[in-house]
Amino acid sequence: MNIIAFCASPRKDGNTDLLLKETVRGIEEDAGFSTRIFDLNSMNIMPCQDCGGCNETGACIYHDDMDHIYDAIRAADRIILASPIFFFSLSAQAKAMIDRCQSFWCEKYLLNKPLQGGGGGRKGLLLLVGGMKKDTGVQCAGSCAKAFFRSISVPEHDTLAFTGIDEKGAILRHPSALAEAREAGRRLVSLP
Repeated sequence: MNIIAFCASPRKDGNTDLLLKETVRGIEEDAGFSTRIFDLNSMNIMPCQDCGGCNETGACIYHDDMDHIYDAIRAADRIILASPIFFFSLSAQAKAMIDRCQSFWCEKYLLNKPLQGGGGGRKGLLLLVGGMKKDTGVQCAGSCAKAFFRSISVPEHDTLAFTGIDEKGAILRHPSALAEAREAGRRLVSLP
C-alpha cells in the first residue's frame, strides 16, 4: 500500500506535527506499512498562477517541488493532510499545495480522466489542530480539504480535529488526542 502524508505546519515539532507523527506510528509500527511524509513548509512550491496552462493537458506548466508531489499523489492509495487551522482555514503551506492541484481538477473534470486508485481504493485522512474552541475553523478547513480530496479522486476521508489546542506541545496534554491519532492511522490502512 502506498501511503503519503502532507505536514502543512510551519512549526516543527508543533501540535500538528506531533499529531501526524502519532498517526504515522499507527500506520508503521502497528500496521507494518511505510509512509512518505512531505514537509510542505520546507518545499519550494510557488502559488498557482491561474494561467490556464493545465486546462488542455491536466499538467501544470510550472516546475518546482510540486513535481514530486504530483507523482506521489498519482501513486498513492492513502493520503493524509495534516494542517493547523489559521483564520478558519488550512495553513498557507497546505493551500499553496492544494491550489497547485488545479491540474488534477482539470484532468478529472475537463479532460474526464480521474486518477485511479489501487485495489483497496483511495482513502484520505484530514488532521486538524486549532487554537479556537469553536468548530467554525474545522468546518471551513474541512470544506477546502474535501474539495482537494475529491479533485485527486479520494472519494472518502475521515477527519480528526482538535480545537482549543494552541501553544506548542499542548496536544501532548490532551487526554486522548495521541491515542485517537494512532488509531486513525491504523484504521486508514485497514482494508474494507
